[in-house]
Amino acid sequence: MPFHDDHRPALVLSGQVEKPAAAVLLLHGGREHGTAAPPPWNLPGARLRLFEGAIRRSTREGSVLLGRVRYRCRGWNGERQDAAQDARRALRELELLAGDVPTVLVGHSMGARAALRAAGDPLVRAVVGLAPWCPAGEPVAHLRGRRVVLLHGDQDRTTDPRSSLDFAARANAAGAEAATVLMYGSSHAMLRRAGAWHDLTGRTVAGLLGLGGLPPLIADQFSP
Repeated sequence: MPFHDDHRPALVLSGQVEKPAAAVLLLHGGREHGTAAPPPWNLPGARLRLFEGAIRRSTREGSVLLGRVRYRCRGWNGERQDAAQDARRALRELELLAGDVPTVLVGHSMGARAALRAAGDPLVRAVVGLAPWCPAGEPVAHLRGRRVVLLHGDQDRTTDPRSSLDFAARANAAGAEAATVLMYGSSHAMLRRAGAWHDLTGRTVAGLLGLGGLPPLIADQFSP
C-alpha cells in the first residue's frame, strides 16, 4: 500500500529559532501495524507535547530548535519501518533548514524505536527513549559514539522494561554510552509521576546538549 501524503514535510517545527546551535526532535508513539494516516490530533502526540514544554524550559538558555516528526502511517509495519523512515526524512529536512547542528531525538514507545533506528544519522548526538519499544535483536552497532538514555516505568505492561535494560547493555558493548532509569510506580502512559518524567527528560536533554549538567543518576552510568 502506498504512503499517505508523501509530499508533506516530515519535520514540524515548534516555533522559530534564528541560527539554532542545536535541535531536539520528538517522536510520539504509534502502533505495531497500521497504514492509515494518523489523525491530525491524537493522544500519543498530545502526551509528548508536555515533554516538549519541559525540554523548552530546560534549554531556554540555548538556541535550541524544537520540532516533531510527522508520520505518514500510524504503524511501524514490519520491514517497512515507516516511523524510522519518517525520522530519517525529518533529519534531512532539519539539515537543510539549520545545517549541521547537534541533535537529540526524544521518542516514546514506537517513536523511541524509530529514534533509536535513526540515531546513526550524522546529526544525532543522543537519543532519549521513553518507555521504548525495543524488541529482541534490535540493531545497536550504529549507536557507537552516541549517548542513549532509556527511561522505563517498572509497571509497564505494554513494552517490557527488561528489554530496555537488555538493549542498553548491548548498546554499551557496541561502543555507545547507554543508561537506563526505572521510573518506579509508573506505567506505559507515563501519567503516574508525570512531573518526574517531564523534569528528568528536560534536564537530560539539556545535559546531552551541553546546556547543563546531566542528572547524577544518568551521569554516573556514563564513562568518566
